[in-house]
Amino acid sequence: MLSSTWLAARNSILGSVGAFALLACLGATPVHAAEPIFDELRFGATTSIGDGDNQENGVFPSVTVFFDPFGADSATGFIEKVLRPRVHAGASIATGSNGVNQVYGGFSWDVDITERFFVELGAGGTVHDGDLNDDGTNGPKLGCRLMFHEYAAAGFRFDDHWNLSATVEHSSNANLCNGPNDGLTRSGLMLGYKF
Repeated sequence: MLSSTWLAARNSILGSVGAFALLACLGATPVHAAEPIFDELRFGATTSIGDGDNQENGVFPSVTVFFDPFGADSATGFIEKVLRPRVHAGASIATGSNGVNQVYGGFSWDVDITERFFVELGAGGTVHDGDLNDDGTNGPKLGCRLMFHEYAAAGFRFDDHWNLSATVEHSSNANLCNGPNDGLTRSGLMLGYKF
């Protein structure tokens, strides 16, 4: 059963995300019917960089889809770029015996360093199938099913469509639920195609 502290924190987070989405929608440009539904598709693999008992075995094939409902590509100026993120949704599949499968989503912000190089930050939430409590087995103990999910990426654009990025991502419950908070930390490479 969820504690009242966790429920209050969850409701506060959901309220903040809703308010942010509303503000972003107010600054968004309308999407035309000729524009593609997907802004970008990325696929690749990550591996655990956790230590000790938090280490997950195997690799994690991953896919992430990006949408641009707020017109992030046409945003100018710092404030407009912050208020008009892209939206991402994805999944990673465990291949090892103590690996954790995840489905995640959230908001992403890109910054061009040069015409070819970029950095990206993303934040949102994830649902997973990992162990919640310490049951004596190896692998991370995560405390609750819903967790925060953040990532950072540095990438290179080969052309207008293809890019390759190195990523590091982390998921944890931020000690907002009863139980352990070992978290999941992974890094890897993702190949992207921008539509």
